[in-house]
Amino acid sequence: MARARKATIAPGATIGILGSGQLGRMIALEAARLGYRSHVFGPGADDPAMQVSNRATVAAYDDEAALAAFAAAVDVVTYEFENVPYATAAFLADRTKVRPSPAVLQICQNRLREKDFCASIGAPTTRYVEVAGPEAVARELRDLGPPAILKCAELGYDGKGQVLVKADSDPKAAWEEMAGHAPEAVGILEAVVDFRMEISVIAARGLDGQITTYVPVENRHRNHILDETLVPARLKPALADKAEGLARLIAEKLELVGLVAVEMFVTTDERLLVNEMAPRPHNSGHWTLDACVTSQFEQLVRAICGLPLGSPERHADAVMKNLIGEEVERWAEAVGDPNSKLHLYGKAEARPGRKMGHVTKLLPKREG
Repeated sequence: MARARKATIAPGATIGILGSGQLGRMIALEAARLGYRSHVFGPGADDPAMQVSNRATVAAYDDEAALAAFAAAVDVVTYEFENVPYATAAFLADRTKVRPSPAVLQICQNRLREKDFCASIGAPTTRYVEVAGPEAVARELRDLGPPAILKCAELGYDGKGQVLVKADSDPKAAWEEMAGHAPEAVGILEAVVDFRMEISVIAARGLDGQITTYVPVENRHRNHILDETLVPARLKPALADKAEGLARLIAEKLELVGLVAVEMFVTTDERLLVNEMAPRPHNSGHWTLDACVTSQFEQLVRAICGLPLGSPERHADAVMKNLIGEEVERWAEAVGDPNSKLHLYGKAEARPGRKMGHVTKLLPKREG
């Protein structure tokens, strides 16, 4: 018991957040509700998380002097996005607690390492192969069979750095589109999946090894950006249980302390294939703020601070709708609906493809 108390980071402590976007904003807000302070570190001033945190450091992720001062000012560090450089997380881990660990970050920020990790623990994925240039794309496409998806191994999101490669595609043009003409880019070529839906499961794991999962949800995309999340996903109970089991397996084998969101394809023949992982709160989990006993953001705070994990039980079904670009002007419609909850991120400029907020519409919970 004494060891457990010693490991606990009690309310009043300061949580360091690497990244200053809307996920960091929601982490900071939930942390404050539990009595924690937040210190945000990121390169942009007046970002969404900085507007609601106790303290902010505006600096580059390779600014070691700023990072050292940041580490000295916080009690634990977490991430709000997975493209924080591994070197940054490792530098901080030498000076303070970083949860999830830099090793988890390193796996989840690279598609090849993700797929290799899944293969090592028996989590199914689509067929894939590493490619290092146009010649490799042409060669491996013959083995995988067209069409296939060429993706950059790192830094791609919301469809960026992804190219559909067909039998008649020019491998050089596809490579340049994927890599942005980067001469040393590493790619991954993935077989196209015949799927009927994409789902995601968010798992949390505490310091004591306790694992909880949220119900699988169904994600619908528009222009490669998440548009709506349906809660729960339209799955047979056995397949939903299997999806949660895969997320639990991944959290356990990662030796995670924090959250991991696991995106999966549900194939037309009812198989599950892991697509990507994110070691942080996830867009598809925003509905938990309004429809669950414990939101994904509170669960993260609990996990990294050594508190008991909360209940992930939902008290309502939901549809979460992202407000992208000019859709933010629909805020008045949302606040006029008594069954909807509006969340705006404090971004000054509504640009095409930019997530400005979200609305969660609460629905009666279906039984069974």
